[in-house]
Amino acid sequence: MISLFQNYLPILDLTLGIFLSYLTLVFLIRLILTWYPKIEINQGFWLFVAIPTNTILRFTKKVIPPIGGVDVSPVIWIGIISFLREILVGQQGLIKIAILKNLI
Repeated sequence: MISLFQNYLPILDLTLGIFLSYLTLVFLIRLILTWYPKIEINQGFWLFVAIPTNTILRFTKKVIPPIGGVDVSPVIWIGIISFLREILVGQQGLIKIAILKNLI
């Protein structure tokens, strides 16, 4: 069973890396869009940004309200996702280490 799981580690590494990079990019775009309040985020291309972030940001805004009128929740999530990406699939991440130990 464990060897079966080890065969899929490179696929998990690639998939998780792409997914976490996508989330970081989406939250970064969402952060930049807060500077332009006239942009309607729930229409057109911006749905690719709004759909994955709305639920997470709605929850975060309840826990951490805007500070001085500035919404810091996208910044918090960029930090959390970047940390997770580094711990899991970074150069010395847990999945990379597991892949290397499997090759040795």
